[in-house]
Amino acid sequence: MAFDSTIDGTASVRPGLSRVIIAATIATALEIFDFVVYGFFAVTIAEVFFPASNPTVSLLVTFGTFGLGYVARPLGAVIIGTYSDRAGRKAGLTLSIGLMLIGTTLMVITPSYATIGIAAPIIITIARLLQGFSMGGEFGSAVVFLAEHGGERRGFSASWQWASVGIVSVIVSLFGVTLTTQLSHEQLIDWGWRIPYVFGLLVGPAGLYIRSHIDETPDFLKAERSQKVSISDLLRRHPVPLLLALGATIVSASSYYLLLYIPTYGIKTLHLPAYAGFLATLVGGIILGTFSVVAGHRSDKTVPRTRIMLITAWLFLLAAYPCFWLMNVYPSVATAVFAVSFLNLIKGGYSGVLPSVVCEQFPVETRAVGVALAFSISITIFGGFAPFVATWLIAQTGDPLSPSYYLMATALLSIIALMAIERRARLVRKSAEVARSVV
Repeated sequence: MAFDSTIDGTASVRPGLSRVIIAATIATALEIFDFVVYGFFAVTIAEVFFPASNPTVSLLVTFGTFGLGYVARPLGAVIIGTYSDRAGRKAGLTLSIGLMLIGTTLMVITPSYATIGIAAPIIITIARLLQGFSMGGEFGSAVVFLAEHGGERRGFSASWQWASVGIVSVIVSLFGVTLTTQLSHEQLIDWGWRIPYVFGLLVGPAGLYIRSHIDETPDFLKAERSQKVSISDLLRRHPVPLLLALGATIVSASSYYLLLYIPTYGIKTLHLPAYAGFLATLVGGIILGTFSVVAGHRSDKTVPRTRIMLITAWLFLLAAYPCFWLMNVYPSVATAVFAVSFLNLIKGGYSGVLPSVVCEQFPVETRAVGVALAFSISITIFGGFAPFVATWLIAQTGDPLSPSYYLMATALLSIIALMAIERRARLVRKSAEVARSVV
């Protein structure tokens, strides 16, 4: 059954909801920031830490390391998610951002391959693993934190998780446009790419302070005296909700990381200037940040959450190929901006509702680990390696449209999961009506 009733909705607006949203999303944005920077500056990082005679091989190794960070996410989801279900959402969130800051520090201070040789890519790989581990617990814990504080407005409250991702895309894109237009290639390689990481490192302590002063969620406090269950209990008692939650997150993960890949796609495949891809993701990030909140807000009103997600998932399936076709047939800054903006509009509608739907699949005792594990497995398999898969598909097939096929396939998987979630919800409602009529 679905567990939407376990998220307390007795009050239409929880006290201090704005403060809760700001506290959760600022710190989450700081953690996501490091991941987005790595994806956006993949071509530059490939030259600095993973040099090879074949540029495609160098880029594949770079994206492989990018994906490796996601391999650690499920482990982080289990450990930090379970910790959040036992010690509290606040404790889990504070732990995750502390670990992320260590990884960011390594990205800032590690010398290039030309300076220290093989030690450079090894340190970068360790940093990616550490960041992946912390993000594994971060995203799920933050989603649960926002949803449980949201009450009847949990769709709106939880939507800010993906809105913060859009905001991060805007900030990193601004860095990308500025650095690629104001610095020479040599300056970008030597030190320019590190500037966004320095920014993240300087803002990081503010995130730690904010997390240490936020309130625990009412739902967790009510369940605090009950026995907290482990990951084995989650897998044994709630395997179907976990599987459906994972399925619902698939296209959200694949679409975001394919859109993160656009700056590289623009440079390597479309042969556009470096700033073009960043400009496209800048506009797309604004749209994602805006429409995520709009969709979350609407899901609290008259439109069922899964209905919104099914419509946008079908739009992903139908629009993926035309968008990539447009960018390839008419390669320009304008078409890249249009295609990325349209896909981000669809993504905002889907991902803005996704967090609250995933939360509703689990009871409070296993919600943090359940949500974290669903997001982490999906992002690891379908998101983190999406740029690698896209680069590999283009290299193997010679078809510059092949990334769209990947997006279409993942959209179909999420459609199947959402249809199953809707069917289970109808069965739960029907069973409840029958029980009431008997009484």
